[in-house]
Amino acid sequence: MLEGFGKGFANLVKKLVTGTTVDKTAVEEVLKDMKRILMESDVNIQLTDKIIEEINKKCLKEDVPSGLTLREHVLKVIYEELVKMLGEKPAELLGKKRLMVVGLFGSGKTTTVGKLARYFMKQGLKPALVGLDYYRPAATQQIQQLGKQLGVSVYVDEKSRDPYTVAQTALTKYANYDIIIFDTSGRNALDKDLAEELKRLSEIVKPDEVLLVLPADLGKIVEKQAEEFHKLAGVTGVIITKMDGTAKAGGALAAANVTGAKVKFIGTGEKLEDFELYNPGRFVSRLLGLGDLETLLEKAKEADIKKESVERIAEGKFTLQDFMEQIESLNKMGPLQQIMGMIPGVGMMKIPEDMLKKQEEKMKTYKVVIQSMRKDERENPDIISAARIARIAKGSGKTENDVRDLLSQYNQTKKVMRSLGGMKGLQRGEFKKLSQQFGFKL
Repeated sequence: MLEGFGKGFANLVKKLVTGTTVDKTAVEEVLKDMKRILMESDVNIQLTDKIIEEINKKCLKEDVPSGLTLREHVLKVIYEELVKMLGEKPAELLGKKRLMVVGLFGSGKTTTVGKLARYFMKQGLKPALVGLDYYRPAATQQIQQLGKQLGVSVYVDEKSRDPYTVAQTALTKYANYDIIIFDTSGRNALDKDLAEELKRLSEIVKPDEVLLVLPADLGKIVEKQAEEFHKLAGVTGVIITKMDGTAKAGGALAAANVTGAKVKFIGTGEKLEDFELYNPGRFVSRLLGLGDLETLLEKAKEADIKKESVERIAEGKFTLQDFMEQIESLNKMGPLQQIMGMIPGVGMMKIPEDMLKKQEEKMKTYKVVIQSMRKDERENPDIISAARIARIAKGSGKTENDVRDLLSQYNQTKKVMRSLGGMKGLQRGEFKKLSQQFGFKL
């Protein structure tokens, strides 16, 4: 996630963590690198200078708090200032009944409407979708497909194609629903017609929240767009999309927060499940390569990862059946690159993206191979002979090398987990200590 923005900060923190000495000169060098990263990420110059000045003052002109080294203090200050820049506290949508979603073409607005519906469904609420976009071709078909995919009621009117009548009818039709999400029309630019339409719809819907969808790759332009939409419809929150592949996401997040409209959600991919509540503290932790175990655990819970299976793997006492179950669970949690970034310290490692993609393909192969094994072979891989390898390969449609690769990976994983000392071993170490100083839970 976040390509240049994230990698830049992860490398910066790695220098601090692994450097031999941290003195005034080293801190000044870090601040110089940090300014460059922020500027390259489209964070505006005034905000960049303010952050650098604040970090410089706290690290070099004020006393280091007792119990902390200069190295630890600098890391803590960088973390706190980035959190402040990117929003400070998460802003949830609680008990909101009418949501109006606005944005321009290409922002991922309609897909985001589906993601919002899924988010509320996970909370046990009953949402309904209303299609008010009769300008973009196939917009109503897209929202109906999303509704069908989610099992959510959708109201559109292809005959009248009048957004104002549709909005008014939907308010009556879904009066007993927990959440009504209105998908408004977009344009290539915020023109006079769109401005008038949004203004009239706001008067009809009287939304509890107006959510502006903005793609992360817009960078500095986000601030201007957020302000213009706010004047028209009273934007109360922002959803940043396309966070899975842009170096400009820092600028988008910073600019959106400068306007006063809090970022409430981020879209991290194209799938409906690639959507999460925006928590600045967790986000910055991930950004700095310090991980985000809280979000990782939430994703694990959603993927229904069994605690007993995790413990067996951590202790190096797992079977191929456990191995396959974890592969299935990992697939539910999202791309391997995102998952790896949530593990403390891993974000600082230079793991090539193509290597992770190849590993994802391997995991798919491993699953097929394991499914072709007999129960006793899954439970006790040591009994798998050359003859059995040939039979498993033929039954799975894979090669004998694929089967041997799986067995090798399985045995290597067991050795690594045992060498780490099991569950207790994973809860020790330098990152545990560092994370505690930041207030993170490991």
